[in-house]
Amino acid sequence: MWSLLRLSALSLSALVLVGCSDPKVDTSSMPAAVVSIEKVRESLPTYKRDEFDTALKIIAMSSFNGIDLFNPQRMNAAEIAESANAYMHGLTGDEIIERADKMLRQRRAREREQALRTLNRLEAKQDSAQRAQEHLAQISIDNARYYISTSPYGALEPVIELTVTNGSDHAVAELMLHGVLKSPNREVAWVDETFYYVISGGLAPGESATWSLAPNRFGPWGNDQIPRNAALTLTLLGVNNSEGEPLWDAPALTDNEAERLEELRAEYGGVNPQTAAN
Repeated sequence: MWSLLRLSALSLSALVLVGCSDPKVDTSSMPAAVVSIEKVRESLPTYKRDEFDTALKIIAMSSFNGIDLFNPQRMNAAEIAESANAYMHGLTGDEIIERADKMLRQRRAREREQALRTLNRLEAKQDSAQRAQEHLAQISIDNARYYISTSPYGALEPVIELTVTNGSDHAVAELMLHGVLKSPNREVAWVDETFYYVISGGLAPGESATWSLAPNRFGPWGNDQIPRNAALTLTLLGVNNSEGEPLWDAPALTDNEAERLEELRAEYGGVNPQTAAN
């Protein structure tokens, strides 16, 4: 019995000694770092060495900028020691792999949090733009047409005639309009431009009014080649109040923002950004 206990104690002591003998990274000097990193790597099983090389890269480049973390190409031991001695000194190969895994998980958590914040911001911007368009739709262009008139002096004058109804709760003093003038069987528009119209006296909630605008006859609207069957399309882009301040001014997402939003929705569609990002 005593022999068995003694044998067990000796076996346990041997295991402890083996565990303590695992080589560790020594970054106290450049030569020591170079040698110790190679020793630690060689002490690992062959199947763990690529994982160890990747772990060194993760720890050495804690900012992760410009690094392909899953490229098995090894880093120079001197570069590793110089940039990451505080993270690796005194660690075994398995401890380095474990620490790198933790750092990588923390990084991915930060990236996820940032992605959710971006998703939240883009969703809010899209919602604001949609609400602005819904408000803007309360101001309707009921009729719009273009024609050529003759002035009292016999000169041909272009005219834009439009009727607008203000169905909103706010008085409107200025309209931003986009006009496109096209004729049948012609792909290129005669006119395609944005312009402003200042409403004399404003347009109160519930009011409708018809105006005849006189664009510059020396500009594109006054082109004498425009046929009589040319059709005018007017789009209301925005409105200002009597102080010249925009009403419901919420810009739409840019193409890049819309593309990014779709990517984030595809990846985090089942996550509530408001709660997950806080």
